[in-house]
Amino acid sequence: MIGGIVMSQSNLEKQEAKLKALNQKIKDEKNNIEQRLGKQIISQANLDYANLSKNLFKI
Repeated sequence: MIGGIVMSQSNLEKQEAKLKALNQKIKDEKNNIEQRLGKQIISQANLDYANLSKNLFKI
């Protein structure tokens, strides 16, 4: 009985590790998409990075 519990715990820990890794991959991909989308919006709006950064520091 104890061997089965230890085996189940081990499997659960492996699944939790896989879930953490998958969640990190999702988070990373979301960040990549948001960065690409931001660049695309800036490009399509013909905005200048120099002016954008100047405006940020006026706050």
